[in-house]
Amino acid sequence: MSGAEVVSLGCRLNIAESERIRAILGDASETIVVNSCAVTSEAVRQTRQAIRKARKQYPDARLLVTGCAAEVEREQIAAMPEVDGLIANEAKLDPRAWNVPVDAAPVVPQHTRAFIAVQNGCDHSCTFCVIPQGRGTSRSLTVSQVLAEVEQHLEIGAREVILTGVDVTSWGEDLPGKPGLGTLVATVLDAFPELQRLRMSSLDGVEIDDAFIELICTEPRIMPHLHLSLQHGNDLILKRMKRRHDRGDAVRLVSRIREARPEVAIGADLIAGFPTETEEQHQANLSIIRELHIVHGHIFPYSPRPGTPAARMPQVAKPVIKQRAAELRRAVSEVRRPWLEGLVGTPLSVLAESDGCGYSQQFARVALPEGTAPRTIVSVTPTTLEEGLLS
Repeated sequence: MSGAEVVSLGCRLNIAESERIRAILGDASETIVVNSCAVTSEAVRQTRQAIRKARKQYPDARLLVTGCAAEVEREQIAAMPEVDGLIANEAKLDPRAWNVPVDAAPVVPQHTRAFIAVQNGCDHSCTFCVIPQGRGTSRSLTVSQVLAEVEQHLEIGAREVILTGVDVTSWGEDLPGKPGLGTLVATVLDAFPELQRLRMSSLDGVEIDDAFIELICTEPRIMPHLHLSLQHGNDLILKRMKRRHDRGDAVRLVSRIREARPEVAIGADLIAGFPTETEEQHQANLSIIRELHIVHGHIFPYSPRPGTPAARMPQVAKPVIKQRAAELRRAVSEVRRPWLEGLVGTPLSVLAESDGCGYSQQFARVALPEGTAPRTIVSVTPTTLEEGLLS
């Protein structure tokens, strides 16, 4: 193995942090880091699997674990014989935690798309979630810090910037004057006119400020792709989740944006089989997919997380959860297929990646003509759709 290896699991924030960890470690040989996830029981299982796989692949390397699972399941992860040490989640971007001099500023590797973590942690207490335990309270980068990161990524070739965080729409709440996310996005776009594509990670719709909504509706450099932290389509289940929105809030938000910008593609996180969920409530979850025309669906079968209020609620049987998750995925597929078919024959602006494909503005995957140079933005009019890939 040449240089450090970083295995990233979970969210886009982890992806962004993994790139920074890789840059901090530089060419440190014989070190492997597992940047873990604990959002579900399955995520923790995958973390354990990744640790065992890494040890088997690199038997002589120093294996360190960081991330949310290393916080939430600290004793269990530390007890694994494959693990040499844990790095606290809050310290994982501090060079000192890795025995690297603070003044040795890391150079972030070049990528087509840059994930920039503008916020970390969460101040909310959703009944199913352990992320606040793993990430701590909400903390925002300052505007100047965000601008410096964007500038660095643009200088080394990034063509698209994705602003991400644990609860990115809470950005600014802990800063002087409590600026809204719209202020940050407008400042980034004004500061970098050469930036052609700005995309957002998952958003909590109830927190989106009017200035940001206006930008989504009117600014062509913000990609027409909105991914909502929706979680469910039934009001009682949302209340038991301790979410701060109801179904109507989500419908009104999407309607407002679509009225101004009809081409916006909607994505959403949805949980199947939350405790106490009845068949009628599951049907409401299915119907929100059709009502909002969700074409990018992230479906999570509910799994109880120790120490959360939801784990103490009456549970839905595991086979029922599995079945309902499959039905939700099928519903998304039934909405997504005609949406993709509607893009056939439509000119798309596609950012080329190194694998011969790229993503359109709406985050549709597109196969590119042979020889298309990575990191270029090209116009493609697809003529076919095969297995979810436009070409």
